[in-house]
Amino acid sequence: MAHAQLPDGSGKAETERVCSQCHELARSISLHQDRAGWETTVDKMASLGAEEMPRISINKRRAIDLESGLTLKRSEAAAIIAFRDKNGPFQSIDDLKKVPNLDFATIRANKARVAFDKP
Repeated sequence: MAHAQLPDGSGKAETERVCSQCHELARSISLHQDRAGWETTVDKMASLGAEEMPRISINKRRAIDLESGLTLKRSEAAAIIAFRDKNGPFQSIDDLKKVPNLDFATIRANKARVAFDKP
């Protein structure tokens, strides 16, 4: 039943794997938190020893993966993809400062999750 409640999308498998290491997945799902609440919960669980979530390849992933994995707005993820398609792969976190309409503070807050794999 808990599996059916967790929406499909990027991060579903990782969430199931990581959260179920310590407690029932239904417990996590039952919280129905907003984005800020989940960020706080994930930080807390990581401080208690939960396995880190995998890094997101800024040069390989789709917009939906960037949106969900890096807590970006849909328009910001689309802007990253458009910039990448036009200018080629990103080399560093500082390259993302060049993306129009991207709140770089969000990227900076998630920089540990960003990877710059070559496409």
